[in-house]
Amino acid sequence: MLNIIDYAILAFFALSLLVGLYRGSVATALNLVAVGAALLSADGRVFQGCNIENASFGLTNCAERTAMFKAVSEGVTEFTDIAIVGSLDGKKNTLVTGPCGVCRQALYEFCGPRLRVLMAKSEDDYIETTLGDLLPYGFGPTNLEIEPGAD
Repeated sequence: MLNIIDYAILAFFALSLLVGLYRGSVATALNLVAVGAALLSADGRVFQGCNIENASFGLTNCAERTAMFKAVSEGVTEFTDIAIVGSLDGKKNTLVTGPCGVCRQALYEFCGPRLRVLMAKSEDDYIETTLGDLLPYGFGPTNLEIEPGAD
């Protein structure tokens, strides 16, 4: 049985394989950091994502949001965990990869501050925290007096 970090590692290696297959194209030339993410829903489904680069950079989509958008587009809106793995293209992973500020905000709105975040170098070497720790005093649905999800 795969754990959530295994799914993120699989997404990471899938992206690495695609980068290798399409080396030299505009999309992969911009992909200096390969990132894979796996988002675990409350009902046990896992949604994987990888970063999708774009020449404009502003239209780039991170692995975490790719996984979350896949889940939300399928009607899934309750989540418990996310695992993230990334490294510079072709380099050994020596640092954990955390969600960027945009991903932290998007995850906060859909997943809430109690989302468990695993930032992994490998299956055995990772940091575990919560989204609330990564984005204290986050702005979410309750700030807009909308039905609070996990807020």
